[in-house]
Amino acid sequence: QVQLVESGGGLVQAGGSLRLSCAASGRTLSDYAMGWFRRAPGKEREFVGVISWVGDSTYYIDSVKGRFTISRDIAKNTLYLQMNSLKPEDTAVYYCAARRYSDPVSFRGGNGMDSWGKGTLVTVSS
Repeated sequence: QVQLVESGGGLVQAGGSLRLSCAASGRTLSDYAMGWFRRAPGKEREFVGVISWVGDSTYYIDSVKGRFTISRDIAKNTLYLQMNSLKPEDTAVYYCAARRYSDPVSFRGGNGMDSWGKGTLVTVSS
């Protein structure tokens, strides 16, 4: 089983940037579709983006396209979420998740994940 630990959250002004990291242990990331979800205060969990287990494709929700980028470093067994041009509506707890050999479409539903991190809080002030 893969274990996930997020880091990099914090307080940033609107228009600023943050990079979240998700360190994996126990198994290599190369077998897993990896992605990010978020939960804003008072709202349900929302899919943000995913990178395929092959590592050749990424998918994002429309509200973050062009601003957020998912990448991974297999050597470091770490997933990243680069967030630019942050908006107050991006404020949420961000969670990384892993699902072995998953296709991106089913990953977006958030069900059947092999592992979840505990989350890292991102607060964007206006």
